[in-house]
Amino acid sequence: MSTVLLQLNNVRQAYGEQVILHALSLILQKGNIGCLLGPSGCGKTTALRCIAGFEPISAGEILLNGACVSSADFFVPPEQRQIGMVFQDYALFPHLDVAANIGFGLHRLARVEREQRIDELLQVVHLTDIARKYPHELSGGQQQRIALARALAPRPELLLLDEPFSNLDGGLRERLSMEVREILKNQGTTAILVTHDQAEAFAIADEIGVMHHGEIQQWDSAFNLYHRPANRFVANFIGQGVFLPGKVINAQQIEIELGVLKGEIAQQYETVFNQCNNGGRVDVLLRPDDIVHDDTSSLQATVVHKAFRGAEILYTLRLASGAKVLSLVPSHHNHLIGEKIGIKLEIDHIVAFNQSSTNSQILN
Repeated sequence: MSTVLLQLNNVRQAYGEQVILHALSLILQKGNIGCLLGPSGCGKTTALRCIAGFEPISAGEILLNGACVSSADFFVPPEQRQIGMVFQDYALFPHLDVAANIGFGLHRLARVEREQRIDELLQVVHLTDIARKYPHELSGGQQQRIALARALAPRPELLLLDEPFSNLDGGLRERLSMEVREILKNQGTTAILVTHDQAEAFAIADEIGVMHHGEIQQWDSAFNLYHRPANRFVANFIGQGVFLPGKVINAQQIEIELGVLKGEIAQQYETVFNQCNNGGRVDVLLRPDDIVHDDTSSLQATVVHKAFRGAEILYTLRLASGAKVLSLVPSHHNHLIGEKIGIKLEIDHIVAFNQSSTNSQILN
């Protein structure tokens, strides 16, 4: 049976008149990895600092294991919260070797116990051969793993990671994201990651909160954020896509320029259909994987841009109306700019919002 480890209830944080967090709420189960994802200035790092106890809150409450650690009139200091933290710059002590860095928070243990824990964590992060090296002798990836080992050493109830991969290049960032998830899961560690990078969030987290203007717009799995976005901001922020105008035929079908869409309509969009009734106008979200290349299709579109991505090419295609859509196609289908190609729709999840003043708009 799952147990709630962290709960935020309507948390508000402000600097004078400037409100950073508005009624922020979330629930994280023990053993899960959560993520606060959003653009710069959305409040995600402030939320992490409030959880850690580095910032007070002006309203709401933060609970750890059911006990309040922060409210408007109650505050537990950071050192008493049993929370570990991995900072953006790793914050390793330059004058201490790797072993001493990992063991820094274990001074209350007997020497033998401390050394056993250090050895255990060096094995966990696969760095047993560098125990006597100093931070300046390590690569960025090694420093990141040592910072993680140091944070895990005291066995914290909750681990917080503040943009931990931002100083690494793309390839290493992707590999370490997967490694860190494996380490946290093997250790049974509950954690929250803060990042602006969707790939990191998807690689590590069980649940992701998309933040905007100090509020969580949607707290959900990566799959649901992509296929069932709660609002236009989430639809715009997660992945890539295009909005095309559509007409409601009935509660299960929408007609767009490319044909009639039939598929699963999530509960959150049912109100859109009810409001529009038959013949009502909506904006339909199309992802690049919804538009499939098909040489045999009579439905044609013109290639106006292409982005080579190795195994795939992301095509921007112009429809007969002039509207543009995106299509992700295996890269052996290498078409020229200006060439017409056959396409077809393959949509399982219909995402639609009340129509805005904009028509086709490429997102992200």
